[in-house]
Amino acid sequence: MKKKIYFASDFHFGIPDRKGSLERENLFTGWLETVRKDASEIYLMGDLFDFWFEYKTVIPRGYVRLLGKLAEIADTGVKIHLFIGNHDMWVFDYLNSEVHIEIHHDPEFKEFDGKIFYLAHGDGLGPGDYGYKFIKKVFQNRFNQWLFRWIHPDLGIRIALFWSRQSRFASLVKEEKILNDKTLIESRLSSHSKKILESNPEVDYFIYGHWHFPSDVPLSEKSRQITLGDWLTHFTYGVFDGDRFQLLKYN
Repeated sequence: MKKKIYFASDFHFGIPDRKGSLERENLFTGWLETVRKDASEIYLMGDLFDFWFEYKTVIPRGYVRLLGKLAEIADTGVKIHLFIGNHDMWVFDYLNSEVHIEIHHDPEFKEFDGKIFYLAHGDGLGPGDYGYKFIKKVFQNRFNQWLFRWIHPDLGIRIALFWSRQSRFASLVKEEKILNDKTLIESRLSSHSKKILESNPEVDYFIYGHWHFPSDVPLSEKSRQITLGDWLTHFTYGVFDGDRFQLLKYN
């Protein structure tokens, strides 16, 4: 039987509170248990956590069932990938060394069964959004990360969760504006995809997270742009079976 490749994004585990997050974690681990039967690879396209920061000897509390299930599946030979999002950009080596998840920090081209995929979380891509792009550089600066490590985890994580929720609110406002004022094809993300197509017309699928609403739109006769939705309200995912890509909802 031909193995499938699965894609999902924007889980934001940790919000709105521990109980609500755990309910969604259990739903997601149920999905993982279902897809592991015919998956060759699973791509998590960013924002697995609403906030994550690895101190040298400390990681955020919780997520035991989630990380255990991911490790269990990875140990069976199913490759699991995580593209770093704007909420989990401080993932370093723990998930790779302990859970055996392959970490990706930048957009990448992949080929599956003769089809070319462009994979990215989606934050900061395309023209404009200069304020966010500046803040992202600040957060990715190694010196700033070193400084943050000196804040006690109990305080540091509380501060970071506050800023994380502010970022989530800003993203919701941005998404609503795009839906109300223009179609996704005219958004910054589609501008980025079209620019990539100019030099890479062979791309069949652009796969993104970040925007939280599921969408599948044509960019050309050959290429399609898919935003995967989220696991906060939509519970959607993508699957490629070697012949076609589908955007589905997990019930």
